[in-house]
Amino acid sequence: MKILQLHVDYIEYEPIEKESSIYEEVERRRYKIDDALLILVSVEKDDEEELAREVVKDAVEFMAKMKISKLVVYPYAHLSTELAPPHKAYSIIKKIREEALKNVEVHSAPFGWNKRLVISVKGHPLAEQLRSYGGQASKKEEQVSKALLMEEKLKPLWFILTPEGRMVPLEEFDFTNHQNLEDLARYEIAKSRAVLEQPPHVQLMKKLEIADYESGSDPGNMRWPAKGRLIKSLLEQYVTEKVIEYGGIEVETPIMYDMHHPSLEKYLHRFPARQYIIKTEDKDYFLRFAACFGQFLMASDMVISHRHLPLWLYELTRYSFRREKSGELAGLRRLRAFTMPDVHAFCKDIGQSKNEMKKRLRLSLEVLEGVGLTKDDLEMAIRFTKDFYQENRDFILELVREFGKPVLVEMWEEKFFYFILKWELNFIDSQKKAAALSTDQIDVENSKQYGITFVDEDGVKKHPIILHCSPSGAIERLIYALLEKAYMIMQRGGKPMLPIWLSPTQIRIIPVAERHLEDSIRILKKIEEEKIRVDIDDREETVDKKIKDAEVEWIPYIVVYGDKEKEMGKLAVRIRETGKIEYMSIEELVEKLKKDIKDKPYKPLPLPKYLSKRPSFK
Repeated sequence: MKILQLHVDYIEYEPIEKESSIYEEVERRRYKIDDALLILVSVEKDDEEELAREVVKDAVEFMAKMKISKLVVYPYAHLSTELAPPHKAYSIIKKIREEALKNVEVHSAPFGWNKRLVISVKGHPLAEQLRSYGGQASKKEEQVSKALLMEEKLKPLWFILTPEGRMVPLEEFDFTNHQNLEDLARYEIAKSRAVLEQPPHVQLMKKLEIADYESGSDPGNMRWPAKGRLIKSLLEQYVTEKVIEYGGIEVETPIMYDMHHPSLEKYLHRFPARQYIIKTEDKDYFLRFAACFGQFLMASDMVISHRHLPLWLYELTRYSFRREKSGELAGLRRLRAFTMPDVHAFCKDIGQSKNEMKKRLRLSLEVLEGVGLTKDDLEMAIRFTKDFYQENRDFILELVREFGKPVLVEMWEEKFFYFILKWELNFIDSQKKAAALSTDQIDVENSKQYGITFVDEDGVKKHPIILHCSPSGAIERLIYALLEKAYMIMQRGGKPMLPIWLSPTQIRIIPVAERHLEDSIRILKKIEEEKIRVDIDDREETVDKKIKDAEVEWIPYIVVYGDKEKEMGKLAVRIRETGKIEYMSIEELVEKLKKDIKDKPYKPLPLPKYLSKRPSFK
């Protein structure tokens, strides 16, 4: 059994419609409970009723400690992929309610209903906890880094820093015309990463055959059908090309490391992440959560001169792993296995580090713009120590001015982490959740920890400063951002679409009748020679059905070819972006596509070009 336990200012829910064969009768109205302990309950297939007592015992003890008088039991199926059948889940949830009523005031959300849910989680460190019951789950103690524990206890100061240089306390800033920045601030201060409803991009990623959950793996490890793998590989190639263009030296390092390696053990406790642990006969290993370990060990064996600095080492990690809490996993926004472009710059001193960081911010903005995200889609957060800000205020302002909008500031009185400054570019989605994309950090510790040195002009070995940058963030998270952006466009009445260079099929040819198939194939081959992804809908369906299916797939250009088009010597092209039909030659269509795609990477379509021969991954 999985329980997400939340200490809430309030919970408000409203039954909307029945979603299970087993359901409770309930009055359809809004229910609101203030200052309560909310437990979101996922009953799993191997759970027994005896677990109810253990769940209630823990909840009541916590309530007594925090002086909470009300308990809300909320059936919630999204914390597990091994759910019990409805009749069993209902029986165990009823048992939880009965046991709890012996000790505290109990409120129960109805079983078997789809419900609208609004909550406000309190801000203290214990307000949000994930618990597991049953089998060995409740006996295991998760190995958690000291940095992760410290992150929950830190009491930072929050400000908004404007490009004009005003450092405004958060509560005094006027967020008019800065709604996304306000959403970012609320999200970061609350530190609540719990997922209480399915993000819209999840339905889109499935519908478009981009990605899906894999029940045969650990949650947060996705599977990627052909279209999704194509999109993902194009993004990987694009980011890699941009990093190499900026001077990155591409390397490859292992995905697992000895937990007790002298250089690694301390770093594990300086990085706020949960690890996957792999036990062998005589050692414990962890799966990397970034490329830092391998690149730092490699750099420690390199012979580096001051003339080589700044030195960029780059790796596209497929994959990095973080044991995020089950209740925090959310489609492509938050995963346990993800692809992270990771580039470290080894710099001579703080001066060189600051110059390099400015370049990397420009690189990151350029990368995100090339992917299809503008500054209007992004909000910036900068985190630093108070001392660093006082000594480097002008530099920090340069970063803010480069971004061009007010940014969220988190300031620490003293340094705990290995970095003294970190910035992030965040995407705010339709649920007002923030997801960090590009990021960079100034690391003043790890070169000493790993024994990384360079020979300076005076012949003396010195330790470089290390910058940690991902110019895009996780590749999966880029796809999440693009899908969420498309969803928000759709909500405003626009037509959702992917950037054309990422569209699996860029042109779909629809022959009006079988006699037009031969000419359609000739057109396909001519277009394909220009490195454009094109296919033919040769199925035995009506033209209207084929057009509708192409629209559902977000095909940017649909070519309908029949007698009229053959006689004219022109193609009837439906352009998704404008909603118009234009007549143009093959050459004109190709030229238009090339203007759209510009210098972006190309890969061929990894599916049969004839739809009649194409399997469905749904």
